Amino acid sequence: MAQRLHQALLALCRLAAGLAFAVLIFAVLVQILGRSVFANSPVWTEELTRFALLYLAAFAAGLSYRSGDLVNVDILCEALPGRLPVILRFVSALATAGLCVALIVPAWQFTAIGSLQTSPALGWRMDFVHASVLVMLLSILAFALIRVVAMLAGASDGRPVTDPESPQ
Repeated sequence: MAQRLHQALLALCRLAAGLAFAVLIFAVLVQILGRSVFANSPVWTEELTRFALLYLAAFAAGLSYRSGDLVNVDILCEALPGRLPVILRFVSALATAGLCVALIVPAWQFTAIGSLQTSPALGWRMDFVHASVLVMLLSILAFALIRVVAMLAGASDGRPVTDPESPQ
């Protein structure tokens, strides 16, 4: 059950990041064609590009945490003897999850403020855009908790998953 939930989360984050990237490519392409071919670029393309980039980062942040592609200074940690690196990776995953939990309420408040605003070019309610911060926190939190649970279960030593097809 947990394995299927993990696979579903991976698929969701990959699909959403891919869709956000496709929207970003579309908006930039329309902007480039507007400037170079039609000599009139639509105003909304710049705004849509920003929004797509926010969601691309939000969904990809958890995937990057999982694969170890986020900034990570582990030279000292990995040079330590015995089980100390494993313990430090566990503490790091717990601290990451804790920070995400601590930031969820402020992120929710930030998202709620957006309901009072609209974007100038597209006229979209900004709470949908501000929700990207909440999505990012939840994405990182989910993958940090998966790492913690896997370490507690003895199924992982806490190292990032470098094989994208690996379930853990």
